[in-house]
Amino acid sequence: MSEEKSEVKAIVTPTKLVYQFSAIGSHAEFLKAISEGKLVGERCPSCKKVYCPPRGICPRCGVETPEKVDIDDKGTVTTYCIVRVPSENIDLKLPYCAANILLDRSDMPIMALIQECPAEDVRIGMRVEAIWAPEEDWGPTMENIRYFRPIDEPDVPTEEMGDWY
Repeated sequence: MSEEKSEVKAIVTPTKLVYQFSAIGSHAEFLKAISEGKLVGERCPSCKKVYCPPRGICPRCGVETPEKVDIDDKGTVTTYCIVRVPSENIDLKLPYCAANILLDRSDMPIMALIQECPAEDVRIGMRVEAIWAPEEDWGPTMENIRYFRPIDEPDVPTEEMGDWY
């Protein structure tokens, strides 16, 4: 008996997650900064790694991270995934690209969308910049950055990306 193959048109995954988060310390400072259109991180006094968003404590060394660092809204693609299957509640034209982006002056990538270029053109080492929501829509959320887009700068060789893993 032969099986008929059909194209996947959608995936429905019912999920509900309800939580409350009270931002204090480093988290509150980060959310205040991003609501003003700035990115901030903290440097570990021991390993010298810079974390954005800051955590208040270095996840590697377990020590407080009191030194504040201004973080650029440009960065480098370290890994990426091209999404070709639609998903409920995600209103993006397929295919689209989600990437880990190592922001300049930070040592830990953040996850964000890459837009304004074909998904097939995204590559490791690609230089990108943040596209911010209109200022009147800003709040204490990472959603202030709508997505990242490529910029006209040379790719960064992988050996120059540091040991962010």
